[in-house]
Amino acid sequence: MKSYKETLDYLFSQLPMYQRVGKAAYKADLYTTLELDKYFNRPHTNFKTIHVAGTNGKGSVSHCLASILQQAGYKTGLYTSPHLIDFRERIKVNGEMISEQSVIDFVENHQEIIDKLQPSFFEMTVAMAFEYFKAQKVDIAVIEVGMGGRLDSTNIISPEVSVITNIGLDHTAFLGDTLPKVAIEKAGIIKEGIPVIIGQTQEETTPVFIEMAKSKNAPITFADQQMSAPYSTNSIDEKQIFQISSHNKVKYPNLKLDLLGNYQRKNIITVLCTIESLQQNGFNISIEDLYKGLEQVVVNTGLNGRWQTIDYNPRVICDTGHNAEGIELIVQQIENTAYKKLHFIIGMVDDKDHSKVLSLLPKDAIYYFTRAAIPRSMIPSKLQSMAIEHQLKGNCYDTPHEALDNAKKLADPNDLIFIGGSTFIVADILQKLK
Repeated sequence: MKSYKETLDYLFSQLPMYQRVGKAAYKADLYTTLELDKYFNRPHTNFKTIHVAGTNGKGSVSHCLASILQQAGYKTGLYTSPHLIDFRERIKVNGEMISEQSVIDFVENHQEIIDKLQPSFFEMTVAMAFEYFKAQKVDIAVIEVGMGGRLDSTNIISPEVSVITNIGLDHTAFLGDTLPKVAIEKAGIIKEGIPVIIGQTQEETTPVFIEMAKSKNAPITFADQQMSAPYSTNSIDEKQIFQISSHNKVKYPNLKLDLLGNYQRKNIITVLCTIESLQQNGFNISIEDLYKGLEQVVVNTGLNGRWQTIDYNPRVICDTGHNAEGIELIVQQIENTAYKKLHFIIGMVDDKDHSKVLSLLPKDAIYYFTRAAIPRSMIPSKLQSMAIEHQLKGNCYDTPHEALDNAKKLADPNDLIFIGGSTFIVADILQKLK
């Protein structure tokens, strides 16, 4: 009988994990996924699903949708990746993580098929999620795509609605080096006759989506053409308040969201269009459910790492945004935040477009270059020398905690300490805090 820790060690060591090793874990076909699905007798056909893809915002959108559905009384599964603190964050029902025992049992009971098929870490986790949601008899599950869409292990479901938040250049080694190429991969989740919601109208990608939707007879809606959230204000209890307009009329007045960050303006209209699509298809979601669900995303689903304040005097904020598009929005957010001096703790993984990201960062900050405890992490001194080319100055630290300790010693109570550049840097910090 293995313990939970031994089971996780086995999963992480036996099965290639993209987050840790990168390209070696990526499989460019669905063969193993389909074999696992057959072995488990197609568990995903036992509950309804929503499929969420996109370069940025898909985690926030998935959690918002799950929170609203939960609030409306649906037993709701939520599958997301990567996790920040505990593997079990990836698989939740009504905000509760899968139990440690369920993870142990899954691996022990199905050891034979695991040995035979040798699935990747992600393929295995998707199979575990679908099997768990079936056992828990969920009404609906929100399924976030891992990478891309067309060849993603989650792409065996027939959802109620497909959602694609936006397209940026991330994972270019797998998905292509132009926006239209990436869009083709993401558009792979569009299914025959199933409505698709696109979060953002982008000149280079819109034709790809329109064509794919047409070929599949899938009704297509561009959220930003239906609604707008031109600004948000912050309430005393640290929530954002939106006035959402549709065709020049306020449609959702004083809508509160407990996720901070200006970039949530884009996500919230994607969420609202998706909910409206579900309502049109017979889902019983009231306006009260919608408002309450959005006000309590963190409480209902346990989402972490989205413009999250983890300390005060000085204020310490972390955010998992890590590609050029995500960092650009974070920098805008920092510019809108009051502080005396900015301290920026940063680490990156090796296979990103570092130059593009570094070129976006503020030059007047003090930088703390560090690395997360995974093999893909870039060595701090290498990141530091690349940063110098972009006039970014600072010292190197072995761990994110060491970097944070030093930043706190140097910072004035009115300064701002920001932690980011990689999901794994944020994960290391949150894990230590826990």
